[in-house]
Amino acid sequence: MHDVSHTQAHTQAHTQARPQRADARRNYARLLAAAEAEVAVHGAEVSLEQVARTAQVGSATLRRHFPNRQALLSAVFHQRIEALCALATDLATKDDPRTALLEWLRALAHYVASARGMAASLTIAESPDDAEHCFTYLATAADPLVRRAAAAGAVRADATAADLLTVVTGIALATEHHPSGAAEVDRLLTLVTEGLSPRT
Repeated sequence: MHDVSHTQAHTQAHTQARPQRADARRNYARLLAAAEAEVAVHGAEVSLEQVARTAQVGSATLRRHFPNRQALLSAVFHQRIEALCALATDLATKDDPRTALLEWLRALAHYVASARGMAASLTIAESPDDAEHCFTYLATAADPLVRRAAAAGAVRADATAADLLTVVTGIALATEHHPSGAAEVDRLLTLVTEGLSPRT
């Protein structure tokens, strides 16, 4: 099994680096929210100045928190990974295992589709193993959802979390520049998941 400590440590480092003053914490949160929105529109080449304008802070404030584009993209990327893992934990107690799994896969697909080259950009700039660690981290979080769905007979017994992440990522990347965007992701994901149930 792959070691996920690198991703966890990376995410924790971002958290620990956050300023402690209330106004600085607010600015940090606003910058991350603005960056995620701008990345969804412009991809990994998002303008730092535009992020600052969207967050309604000065460029100097942005640079204090994120000295360059890679630092900003990395913070957004790892925050979303953490959010997806937290969502998987929450959904693991949902009554309908199949619905819970599909809800998580849809959230993953929409995020990957909206990231628009961010993961590839980070893989080049950071450790070559970073993408693999993030993939493993997500697969570990999703595994209880997959096992619950399989135990309920809602998913084939031989389906793994890694399998589903690979399929969903492929759908998201294939529709990255599709004019219908999220709607096309939903259509293809629905098409694929019809084949997840065991054959009768």
